[in-house]
Amino acid sequence: MPARIGVIGVGTFGLNHLRAFRQLGYVGSAQLVAAADLNDQLLEERQAEFGMKAYTDYREMIEQENLDAVTIVTPDPLHHDIAITCAEAGLHILCEKPLDVTPDGCQEMIDAAARNNVLLQVDFHKRFDEFHREMKRRLDLGEFGTIQYGYAHMEDRIEVPRDWFPGWAQRSSPAWFLGIHFYDLALWWLGAAGKTVYATGQKGKLSSLGVDTLDSVQAKVQFDTGATVCFDTSWILPDGFEAIVNQGIRLVGTEGLIECDSQDRGTVTCSTRYEQEKRGMMTHNPSFLREITDRRGRQIFEGYGITSIADFAENVNLLLEGTKLDELAPYPSGLDGLRATQVAYAVHESLDRGTVITI
Repeated sequence: MPARIGVIGVGTFGLNHLRAFRQLGYVGSAQLVAAADLNDQLLEERQAEFGMKAYTDYREMIEQENLDAVTIVTPDPLHHDIAITCAEAGLHILCEKPLDVTPDGCQEMIDAAARNNVLLQVDFHKRFDEFHREMKRRLDLGEFGTIQYGYAHMEDRIEVPRDWFPGWAQRSSPAWFLGIHFYDLALWWLGAAGKTVYATGQKGKLSSLGVDTLDSVQAKVQFDTGATVCFDTSWILPDGFEAIVNQGIRLVGTEGLIECDSQDRGTVTCSTRYEQEKRGMMTHNPSFLREITDRRGRQIFEGYGITSIADFAENVNLLLEGTKLDELAPYPSGLDGLRATQVAYAVHESLDRGTVITI
């Protein structure tokens, strides 16, 4: 029997989880059993599209349904309590990033999963980007020597905090929403832990629009390998920018450098539809999500935004077949989630105190 899975949170990115598990059901790799969300109207729309059972209380869902696993796709501050409840119920867990907004909270989630012998996986989907995986392979080979420094940027169009979730954005920041991706990538690529952080940040644009949050955050992180990486994050790019997200990274070592422009994948369009949205040329990232139709006429989504979720389902199936947790192939674990949160938490401590923070 394939893993029986429930999704908690069916909003913008929860939709991706529903898509992933529905199409895994086509090949018998997972069964999308149920979903929970506080938004009645949205939940009804998702139920009509995907056909799973719907609950407004995730606790009722896990009590009523014989689930093997859940995915948590809620606002960041809600991850902790939901994950611990699910772990105590014996369910394997895929949690969206960040795992939690405090290191102590992450550790409590890790401990709950360990007590109940369940999988705690974090959806750091950028680890599944084929460009980033190739970077990891070449870094592990030592092709660039010892990495000494680097630079990363991740920036969203202003529509993300202003239009997608203006209420929740006020409890987040560019460092939590965007930076966490690249903090994790650097930790993964370097095989390192964060050591010290110094950060600065700015407010003004979003607060003038009634969204009281930081516009941008700049953080310099030193790792225990000796490398330093500067991370620039923001979510105030103009509406007319050519993509929803602008992102890239550059690492320099003793024997060379490696760069990845993970925004411009070479796909460019210009359409009258974009003119109606006051946009002209657009660049796209088909590596993240692309839509096809299979031979039976079914809608299928591909890309690392789906692959990372499918990886969790594969792990759950292996566990159901008798594989032990420590026998699974490497995956983004609760410990990885903790290490990334330690960096992000230190970034915000540095912002508050105006000084260097030791992790």
